[in-house]
Amino acid sequence: MTLADLGALAGAIRAEVGKAVVGQDEVLDHLLVALFAGGHVLLEGPPGTAKTFLAQSFAAALGLDFGRIQFTPDLMPGDILGSNLFNFQTSQFTLTRGPIFHELLLADEINRTPPKTQAALLEAMQERRVTLDGEAHALSDRFMVVATQNPIESQGVYPLPEAQLDRFLFKLLVSYPSAEEEARIVTRYGEGRGAPKPAELGIAAVADEAQLKAAQAAVASVTMAEAVVDYVVRLIRATRESGDLVVGASPRAAVLLAGSARARAALDGRNYVIPDDVKALATAVLRHRLMLSPAAEIEGKQVEAIVAALVEGTEAPR
Repeated sequence: MTLADLGALAGAIRAEVGKAVVGQDEVLDHLLVALFAGGHVLLEGPPGTAKTFLAQSFAAALGLDFGRIQFTPDLMPGDILGSNLFNFQTSQFTLTRGPIFHELLLADEINRTPPKTQAALLEAMQERRVTLDGEAHALSDRFMVVATQNPIESQGVYPLPEAQLDRFLFKLLVSYPSAEEEARIVTRYGEGRGAPKPAELGIAAVADEAQLKAAQAAVASVTMAEAVVDYVVRLIRATRESGDLVVGASPRAAVLLAGSARARAALDGRNYVIPDDVKALATAVLRHRLMLSPAAEIEGKQVEAIVAALVEGTEAPR
């Protein structure tokens, strides 16, 4: 697949998702980067901002098998992974697959379930497989997790552990639409019948498994000069040296930032990464991996502002 073909595919996906979702263009662009980079995405935003609808429409445009888990405090790991059940007729154990065996998994309100249940996703997100009773079961190569959480509510929620957060390529903040976009939403969906299914809106699958594999291969072939690699490493290491942070970014963050920068370059029609690719994605890659120091919290500092200052203070190659 050429970069021109990749751009055309991305444009077709945007057009299909646009049949259902009004606005959220930046979030959709990041979802495309994550898709072609092979990463997972955490969406954070208030209720009613189309997080779930966006994930459903995105899966429909890609022709992905879509599954949804509504995370609740009583959800158990077996409810996600499945289990081996004994069949008395055959005297054998039979695998009953859980919803994690879908290709695009929506983990809805992921912070409403305890950490032990959240941890059921760790192996799947990192290695695209799950282990049940000592036996490994492979997931689809196209397996992708899109998780949502509500930043407003503080009752009955469990903060995601650092190990879980580190598995997400991006954390994206989903904001309210503009006045113009909100008027279009009301005009389109104001009949009060609830949100329609993507299929009812005529969303067609514009990609298949072969095309997605070819797209990811095209992204992997994008060149990253040694100077840009050095820039990524210096930026990541700067998070560990900041006095405003007690936890900096991991080596995994460096790898994911580089991979997503390749995907952004490819979507922009370039076969090489420039520093602006890294700068544009740094906040989405880093905001959920960093922990403020107590002094920074008292001063009311925000992680996004600290990342912006680190990006500004880290010299980029010319």
